[in-house]
Parts: sequence; C-alpha cells; structure tokens
Amino acid sequence: MLYSFAQPKAISRHKTQYFEIFGNRGIYSDGWFAGTIHRAPWEAHPRATIANDTWELYDTRTDFSLARDLASKDPAKLKAMQDLFLQEAIKNRVLPIDDRGLERLNAALVGRPDLMEGRNSLTLYPGMTGMSENVFINVKNRSLTITADVELPDAEAKGVILAQGGGFGGWTLYMDQGKPVYHYNFLGLEQFKVAAQDALPAGKAQVQLDFAYDGGGLGKGGVATIRVNGKKVAEGRVERTQPIAFSADETAGVGLDDATPVSADYKEGDNAFTGKIFKVVVDVKPIGAGEKAAEETLRRDVELKMAESN
Repeated sequence: MLYSFAQPKAISRHKTQYFEIFGNRGIYSDGWFAGTIHRAPWEAHPRATIANDTWELYDTRTDFSLARDLASKDPAKLKAMQDLFLQEAIKNRVLPIDDRGLERLNAALVGRPDLMEGRNSLTLYPGMTGMSENVFINVKNRSLTITADVELPDAEAKGVILAQGGGFGGWTLYMDQGKPVYHYNFLGLEQFKVAAQDALPAGKAQVQLDFAYDGGGLGKGGVATIRVNGKKVAEGRVERTQPIAFSADETAGVGLDDATPVSADYKEGDNAFTGKIFKVVVDVKPIGAGEKAAEETLRRDVELKMAESN
C-alpha cells in the first residue's frame, strides 16, 4: 500500500484477495466477489459439506453492497472464481480446509504436533506472560498441583501469581490483602473461590494449590486446597470445570493476568504481583481412564465429522 501514499489516485495493485476461516470462504478479483457461508459463528453445525456449499457471486463494480446474487445468472463466472479460490488456497497453503471449531484448540483431538504432549510438569518464571493454550501444560480434566516460591513485601501483598484464561473462563492463583486465593471462573457463568482467612507475613513463602479432580468424565469438579509452607490454610469445592478450552485469545501469565481478569477481585491492567516470584511449578496427574475414554469418543466424533465434511 506504500505506493498509494504518494499517489492517492493510483489504481490498486491488489487485484486478488482470498479468505477462509472454519470453512467459510471468499475470493475477490478485479471487482468480482464470490463466497460461501459454510457455518455462521452462531451456528452449531455446518450448513452443508465443503463440497456442497452454496456459493454466491457479486459484481462489486455496480453492486457495492452485494445485494444482487449473480450465481444463477452467470455460472461460468462463478466457476472461474471458485477455481481462482482453489489456486490461491494452494498457493497460500490453505488446503486441506478444516471446518472444525473448538476442537482445533486441542492438538490431541485434531492430530496436530503438541509442544506439551506427554509432559506432566512445567516450570515457569517471572516475565512468562501471553502463553496461549497450546503452549501451556493442559490442566483440564485431571488433578494438579501448583507450587509457587515467592517473597512477600508486606502483610498487604496482592496481585496475580499465576493465571490462565479470562473473564469468560479460566482460573487464577493470587494474593488479596496478604491472603492467598484460588478462583475458578466457569465460562463466566459460575464462580468458585477458595481463600485463606489470615494474611501471610512479609518474607519468603511457598504457596501451593492442590486440585483433586473428581474424575468420572470430562468437565467434572474437584476439591481445591491451598497450603502455605506445607500447612493447609484453605479448602473448598469447584463444582464444574471447563473440559476442552478456556479461550481462543486469552492467555496464561506469571505475575500478571494481562487481559480480561479471571476474578473480579482485581482490576484489568492493574493486577501485577507486588512481591517477588522466584518460580512456579505446575504438576499434573495422568488423565484418568474415564476421561481418556471420553476424549477418545470425542476424537472419533470429530474425525467422523471431518470425513463427512471432506
């Protein structure tokens, strides 16, 4: 676009543009636009298979608002635009088209290489923020322990030690007026909070969160226990957990919850840990037999869906 700054009336050099996301596809070229809505964002299932999607065709030179679909009147032009889309898709490595939704967030379900595959422990340090779900150890549908070695500046220490997700689903381990707190936010619909009664004194401390998963399937609850230097200071139930994903864009972070806050106890953009974090270790237990079976069933359903779409 740089050329247009010096030549505002210059003819565009960008003649062709393709689009694809979750099976929805479009192609623009020299004033013509062809596209198909495979599945609208609010729809649970595709409208048709990829091969049988209904395409629309518009001449934007005379129909800027895309009000007159010319697909039935000019099938030859539509076919040429569809062929052009495939050429662009091949050139830009769009194929094969994958119309799966939330399943794509889970590498195991879609057969994608996973940096965290097979790991049962992850050690984190200050400054590690913005970690998307696929580069953070999977804490869903299993028991886990989070161990944070910290130094508290005073008895009023506050801020996030470790958090994942955001206001529409996630969890956070943080300090509130010197008290360690674990908060689980189920899809923004239900809130579960476990908090110590007494503030911790200034100085070094080991804050630990144990989550004992109920088991028996995906998305079950469990018991959360907070310990400080090995001593239990709080315990409570989390009745429901998110089984597949926390968010497509919210991330995990050490010492900071950097987007929408998981908990209403602290503010967006103002929740950094006021003390010092030496390291945080997340240990997860192997997923149970029941959860494995449920995941395998979901995997088979996804594979069948993909085969039908193709």
